[in-house]
Amino acid sequence: MLTAALSLSGALVYGAADFLGGLATKRLGALLATAIAAVAGLVVMLASLPLLGGEWTTADLGWGALSGVVGSVAIALLYASLAIGPMSILSPLTALMSAVTPMLWGTLVGAERFGALGMWGLALALLAVVLVGFVPERGAVRPSARGLALAVGSGLAIGAYYIVISHTSDESGTVPLIANRVVSASLLFGAFAVVAVAHRLRRRSVAAPAVSSTSRAEVGAADGAPRGGPSAVRTAPPSVAEPGRPASARSALTLALFGGVLDAIANTLLLLGIRAGDLAVAAVLGAMYPAGTVILAALVLRERIAPVQWAGLALAFVAAGMLALA
Repeated sequence: MLTAALSLSGALVYGAADFLGGLATKRLGALLATAIAAVAGLVVMLASLPLLGGEWTTADLGWGALSGVVGSVAIALLYASLAIGPMSILSPLTALMSAVTPMLWGTLVGAERFGALGMWGLALALLAVVLVGFVPERGAVRPSARGLALAVGSGLAIGAYYIVISHTSDESGTVPLIANRVVSASLLFGAFAVVAVAHRLRRRSVAAPAVSSTSRAEVGAADGAPRGGPSAVRTAPPSVAEPGRPASARSALTLALFGGVLDAIANTLLLLGIRAGDLAVAAVLGAMYPAGTVILAALVLRERIAPVQWAGLALAFVAAGMLALA
């Protein structure tokens, strides 16, 4: 019962965090939005340490650091896929992949066993995830191949994250999650810096021929050629969209920060859920996070959601109840 409650609660919070992260990514990019969210999550983890406690051991710190590497890849791919959209399809696809991977690991490698009710609950949960992402109606938004590839990769990485973090000890509390956030924030900000430098160098290499052409044009103007071409470009007033850019950036930053806080809370709930019961149950119920994303996407972005998706959401809660009783 405790595993089901913690995991499902964490899933709903995850869905809200992913929704905010996807919106922030549209303005900031996947790397920067994820890095900012990781820092916000680290602050939350450090603040909660006196309350939740935890022993600092080398093994738990190592598993936490490794989960940070895997989690950075997972969330960056997830936010990138959500930014492409549609959220109501790609988020459930990642959920399905993230549920199957640890479920197979827990049942085949971890030797977890379930009764008939538990097996039916797992089957219904997986079916619910598929239904939530299924859009059969004409006119429904279809994802691109790139969006699908990013979503599948993200789902596999999220499943690997569950497996890695499950190796931490109960006595460690949230210490592994602190190591996770330190590593993920460092990796993501480092990757963002590399991409930014590479982008700047590429812009300089492209701008160099243009500068040479401008110089030649100015020489020609001195010889009697018409003036005003290059000069008109250099003295043109800024675009009317420019004044709105800072406000847009601030809004995206706020979304990323709040998304990071929610992500930290969700990680804590799911870690406690994993430790309270079986990895397979926690992972499958944790994969219900599209419920929060789909509902918010429908309410805020007005994305089209088919009736079969609502049926999938209802079935998900039925499956959660079965797993709680198993």
